[in-house]
Amino acid sequence: MNGNGVEEETAFEIGVVVPKSSDCIEVLVEEFRKAGLIVDRVVGLQNEFIRLGAPIETLGKAAAELQLKKRTHIGVDLQFHWDEVEAFERQPDGSLFSWFERYCCYRHIIYGIVNTSTSTVVLKSDGIEVHWEPGKPLLRILESVGIVKEVFPVHDEKKRKQLLRSWALNWWDFTVQPIDDICNYYGTKIASYFAFLGMYTKWILFPAAFGLTVQLVDFGSLQLFVLSAFFISIVSWAVLFLQFWKRKNSALLVRWQMNYPAGVDNGSRLLEGEWYQFQSPVELMKKQGADKTDKPRGKEAFQREEWLGHFMRFRNDAMIILSIICLQLPFELAFAHVYEVLRSDISKFCLTAVYLFTIQYFNKIGGKISVKLVKYENNKNIERRADSWVYKCLLQVFGLYFMQSYIGIFYHALLHRNIMTLRQVLIQRLIISEVLENMLENSLPYLKYSFKKYRAVGNKRKRENGRPSEKTQYMSRVEKEYLKPDYSASIGEELEDGLFDDFLELALQFGMIMMFACVFPLGFAFATLNNITEIRTDALKLLAMLRRPIPRPDATIGAWLNIFQFLIVMSICTNCILLVCLYDRDGQWKISPGLAAILIMEHVLLLIKFVFSRIVPEEPAWIRANRMKNATHVHDMCSRQLLRSISGEKINAELKKDE
Repeated sequence: MNGNGVEEETAFEIGVVVPKSSDCIEVLVEEFRKAGLIVDRVVGLQNEFIRLGAPIETLGKAAAELQLKKRTHIGVDLQFHWDEVEAFERQPDGSLFSWFERYCCYRHIIYGIVNTSTSTVVLKSDGIEVHWEPGKPLLRILESVGIVKEVFPVHDEKKRKQLLRSWALNWWDFTVQPIDDICNYYGTKIASYFAFLGMYTKWILFPAAFGLTVQLVDFGSLQLFVLSAFFISIVSWAVLFLQFWKRKNSALLVRWQMNYPAGVDNGSRLLEGEWYQFQSPVELMKKQGADKTDKPRGKEAFQREEWLGHFMRFRNDAMIILSIICLQLPFELAFAHVYEVLRSDISKFCLTAVYLFTIQYFNKIGGKISVKLVKYENNKNIERRADSWVYKCLLQVFGLYFMQSYIGIFYHALLHRNIMTLRQVLIQRLIISEVLENMLENSLPYLKYSFKKYRAVGNKRKRENGRPSEKTQYMSRVEKEYLKPDYSASIGEELEDGLFDDFLELALQFGMIMMFACVFPLGFAFATLNNITEIRTDALKLLAMLRRPIPRPDATIGAWLNIFQFLIVMSICTNCILLVCLYDRDGQWKISPGLAAILIMEHVLLLIKFVFSRIVPEEPAWIRANRMKNATHVHDMCSRQLLRSISGEKINAELKKDE
């Protein structure tokens, strides 16, 4: 039942891929039904698909077995009990469990089917005997022998079509998005990305209008003063934007009933393409008990392990930085020199396009190397390992971008004093990179799906030896979803998270328009148009071109927030250098009141960033008030319960004394 007393509708959310005409399928389907799941079998062109749904009671009992923690009406997270279901809060849409919680319950149910008998059950499939031993999980055994090919989340057609209408195809609302519906369908991680993208697009309207005015209006002798004022306002805008995003993120955490650090409490994210590993408190206690049986570790061992981890991370960082300097620097110098030599604008445009295509391959290679280096680091915490992966990959990818940016500045601005050429380079790179990214991320999934679909139909015709079948068999929707590509990172399948590419695109765009704001104020207008389009195209990609992603428990943007803050500091330095180049056109580099003012402005902007970060609180006052109220309520309840237990013990002791 939902919050309005209406029974929740059961939908098929998990798909299991098995071969056709296998004797094990009947046993698997029967075990699924015994576990309380709703089963639907669909015969495809090449495989058979088992769609699974679960009534709310089945999910509730699984959540109780997992000892899942959920928010109660008094604002405290307690262990879930199906018998006390009315004590727990509902999701914003009225459902009892979030998509991540349902996914964990599905996994617990289907992988928890074991042989409860005392004898081994022999299953046969295409002449292969499968021995199902007592206490062994059936699905794991069938996966190991290749009978179960894959288990993946499937789309809920009713909710998917509703999101298509209200989100992907709703172009009239610009930045308005159904964030709660996105969270309920895709999970908190993807919803956080689109909430950040929507807020970023809405906030960028001010610098876009200001930059358009600065670019189109000729201020004459006041041009340098106007550029300085524009730059100061842009830095203030960026700092305030990130601070108010923290406030909004805090509100979203409360609304989505998440008050724990991402990826630490209820579930732990595994890298290398694994499913989520759900660990209950009982399992953690067993692991801790097993650790206690080992030989105690002394202070020296912990210190040695700590410093070894720091050394490994320092070594990997140094290897990446040296590789960028030794390998990327000659390439960037050659590109800058050839670009300056060419006279034709068409030739420069084609050279920039070829350069950006080459950078795409450099980024993929650097990302794969970063993944291998992180594996050798001594990262015990899974979330810390994921953050380290993001930092390493972004250091490689953004290091390449930084190299090209600074070489362009020093080559065009300092050596040649050619600001117009620098603006032309920025326009070409911004337009080409945005168009190229949108083409690749939207066309490649469709091409991959079309190729797999064509090959599946061709294989069926070959099996029929070209003879027409008695009736035409169309490809089912679940089979089409199976053929669609995963939502994964393009430079590393280990992360298994396509948000890496989406956040990287935003970070590169933010860095470009911020670091060169003084010479290219129009960049904010280009970024605004791109982001408005990006919201709808990313939504359409998720809803129509890709599989339903595996949910992730994170509800923040993680390491990317620190990267955006780093870009603000870098933009202060680069724009001050550009203002010096605009002021000192003759290249005399003499200390004058103008240069001194620019130097003072740099320090003032750094101070502004620090002050604004402290003035604007990261958490709204009502969230802190609710937390204090809930803590006081819990303390009072615990105190009353403790007093009752003490009074009861005293009364029992007096009764025994009277007897």
